[in-house]
Amino acid sequence: MAGGPTTPELVAAISNAGGLGNLGAGYLTPEQLRSMIREIKQLTDQPFGVNLFVPEQRIESEETIGQMADHLNIYRVELGIAQNPAIQKYSESFEEQVQVLLDEEIPVFSFTFGIPPQDVIQTMKQRGTIVIGTATTIEEAKQLEAAGVDAIVAQGSEAGGHRGTFLKSVSDTQIGTMALVPQIVDHVTIPVIASGGIMDGRGLVASLALGAAAVQMGTAFLACPESGAHTTYKQKILSGNEDCTEITRVYSGKAARGIRTEFMNDMHRYPGNIPAYPIQNAMTRDIRQAAAKANNPEYMSLWAGQGLRLATDRSAAVTVKQTIDQANVLVKLIFNLRRVGD
Repeated sequence: MAGGPTTPELVAAISNAGGLGNLGAGYLTPEQLRSMIREIKQLTDQPFGVNLFVPEQRIESEETIGQMADHLNIYRVELGIAQNPAIQKYSESFEEQVQVLLDEEIPVFSFTFGIPPQDVIQTMKQRGTIVIGTATTIEEAKQLEAAGVDAIVAQGSEAGGHRGTFLKSVSDTQIGTMALVPQIVDHVTIPVIASGGIMDGRGLVASLALGAAAVQMGTAFLACPESGAHTTYKQKILSGNEDCTEITRVYSGKAARGIRTEFMNDMHRYPGNIPAYPIQNAMTRDIRQAAAKANNPEYMSLWAGQGLRLATDRSAAVTVKQTIDQANVLVKLIFNLRRVGD
């Protein structure tokens, strides 16, 4: 949800409705991050969270970067933008982002792509902030618990956006939510949050039955009025099917699930090496931004999970309420069935 979809309005609306709104802040500058946190605080007095990307040290050869730059110029010509744009930096400073979170005393800090330095986790906890990590395997979950996090997001392969895998290759960690959640629950002692393909009350009840303490939903909110997703992006979400997404590295250099596009199809035939994240992410940014301005979804990164056929354009508050109401109806139905069986 980083990169625009999670606005202060969306975060606050979810928290005000009884959920825990989260700001996807991985791409925000420290100044933007501070401003958005303060705006959220103006819109809600309820708890909310902020999610950051754990930095990765990746080195790419000049040859790999140069070849990719030349290839991307093909799309720049097609979109009518300048070739070989200068890239000032590949990513924001994680340390500076963390300092903003500490300064602003946020209620919940979540992260993905790995495990932050121990001093970051401990300082957050000392300040009273709940710390949540992301795991795609049982071993990752065990390492997160050993690192001292308070809860773990179990990210199934159905989830939209970037994979949180950090111990093995993504191809070895495509475990579905239904299989992943109960196994992580059985191997850690802290709360587990189910994520991936959960779109309504049915997914919530199923996750609780598997042992999860809560669920994390992203795609379900992408088309909400409060979402900052591009209008064309929202239209693709609302018209998409369960089989129109795939996991790709072509946009950012890191595996992520999104709606299939012409850019993905074409880049999958690229004969060279794709620079790792965040290098590739920075190299394709101008193409994605130009495509958004031109309302051309075929060159935009349209992150989405496999449950997107269930997405609606209802408000965030209504989405939260209907999810809870549907879950309550199902729980009562199950309870009554058990009573009849007894």
